Amino acid sequence: MAAGPSRASAAPPDQSAVARAAVLGRLTVPGRPEYVHETRSFVAKALGDLHPSLDDAILLTSELVTNAVTHTGSRAAGGTVTVVVAESAGGVRIEVADGGSDLCTPVVRGEVYAADGHGLLLVQTLSDQWGYLRDDAGTTVWFWLAASESQLAAS
Repeated sequence: MAAGPSRASAAPPDQSAVARAAVLGRLTVPGRPEYVHETRSFVAKALGDLHPSLDDAILLTSELVTNAVTHTGSRAAGGTVTVVVAESAGGVRIEVADGGSDLCTPVVRGEVYAADGHGLLLVQTLSDQWGYLRDDAGTTVWFWLAASESQLAAS
């Protein structure tokens, strides 16, 4: 596993927006495929039915948790995945922390005809920013869904 943090996005996240974010919730589940649904429900509840980014947030969380329980150490006995949902006036940030992998880092595969491997492509396409941090504890993949101009004006 890499010793230092790495980031997938070319631009660093807006740290002032992250610092002002309110954590809406944190959920840790066993690193098993049958718990992916629970993380989707958690994000839906944390954001609320009327949140404008709800559908994208649920989809992208589902993709990242599925990756975690498929490709990382979280799938081992006793492994876990943690989802954190935070919101600020600027948007929503969701983090998925897993047990990491000695074999790979998160990679976007854009092979259109592949049977799998589209999860991070969806994250890259639908989020306004995304990235990952690796350390001795594992990997945290995050994405940012920015609030629209009308949402910003209303806040």
